[in-house]
Amino acid sequence: MLEHPITTPTTTHHSLPGRWTTGAGSGPDPERDWRLRCYVLRASDGLGSAAVMYFVPLMILTLTNSAAWTGISFVAEWVPRLITIGSSGPIVDRYSPQAVALVTSVLRVAVTVAALIGLMAGGGGIVALLFGVAVGMLAEVSFLASESLGAEASRRAGPKAHHVQSTMTGIDQLALLVGPLLGGALLLLSPAMFLGGITVVSCVTTTAAWVLRDSPHNPLEARAVEPFAPVAAVARGLGTIRRTPALAWLVGSLAMGNLVSGVLQVSAPITVTRQLDQSSATVGWIWSLAACAALLAVAAARRAIDRHGLYPVGLVGAVLMCTATITAGLATSLDVYAASIAAMMAAEGALTVVLRTARARLIPADGFATALAASVLLVLAPFPLAGVLVAAAPLDSMSHLVLAVAAAQVAATVLCFRGLWKHRADYEQAPAATDTPTP
Repeated sequence: MLEHPITTPTTTHHSLPGRWTTGAGSGPDPERDWRLRCYVLRASDGLGSAAVMYFVPLMILTLTNSAAWTGISFVAEWVPRLITIGSSGPIVDRYSPQAVALVTSVLRVAVTVAALIGLMAGGGGIVALLFGVAVGMLAEVSFLASESLGAEASRRAGPKAHHVQSTMTGIDQLALLVGPLLGGALLLLSPAMFLGGITVVSCVTTTAAWVLRDSPHNPLEARAVEPFAPVAAVARGLGTIRRTPALAWLVGSLAMGNLVSGVLQVSAPITVTRQLDQSSATVGWIWSLAACAALLAVAAARRAIDRHGLYPVGLVGAVLMCTATITAGLATSLDVYAASIAAMMAAEGALTVVLRTARARLIPADGFATALAASVLLVLAPFPLAGVLVAAAPLDSMSHLVLAVAAAQVAATVLCFRGLWKHRADYEQAPAATDTPTP
């Protein structure tokens, strides 16, 4: 294992089970307070990331009126993201997730203000593209930091780890609900108003990270004993995945799901505004409706996992996602298309709870962020491919492209879930809880 562990802080148990204290008597629960701070950080960070992720392609389409440039901008945004993921995992292990979260939030404020100034100076589409690239890179680093904090909370929760992960996933889906609405409303006013709103949200994230940094229940800061080598660290992370078959099959399934999600995400503005003849604001409403469905699915997944376990819930989610992708490709009306996107997002939400819970159990705490970075790198790698596919497809052939990736998704789902069935004992079982069960 790596030499920079994310360790569990030393704490003292009160005489009552599940209560933490630092002295005599009954007082506040610092562990719960720490977990809530992690949730606040996740919410504010996710809100800004969601707004940027869904509306930078729409800004490019509005400015260029070109499906090819929309796809190219998606590739230009995601390639730097993937490079950042590969090098940021060791950084999180080295300097601690809470320190990295603070630095990235401060940098996001600076980048957003700079983009706002550039746009007001007449920078136009190039400013929007550079802003999307820079903020996307920072979003991946802060995501790894937040995931590392969430994994620590999951390890403390033991058999109730999926409760922590369902809360984290619910927060992400709530951000996907509010983010497109916020971004769409501000973008209708002006791109400058959109960037101004992102600046405000980024300031909230900075405040949350500043408050979190002083918590005594953070994972202890890791101390580096070897020179920083991102490529070698990613290789070690990939080695962890290779030696853990269940994790490898999970990553493969989610990677294929992200190819489908990416194609739908980058093609949605084209499909809605060009093929279905709707306004750009409709794109935001579709994604917000889908986020509502995902929130319900996440809550249902938490209860379903309690009763049936991870594998059955993951399988149902994968089947639903395949079906929704096919119907999205066949949709000829806005209602059917919106319902298909909502079903796809709901299935993705349930699958995310399964993935994160299994991942927290399968990846050792030592060097967690480095192994996490490798898995995230593989899972997100299909996004730039999705941009290339959309850029290469004719404007009136988006439905054929969606159907083609749906067929590939069905084949990949059958293969990956056969592998997950063989190794289900590795991730269905969990160690005893080291913390009070989460609400």
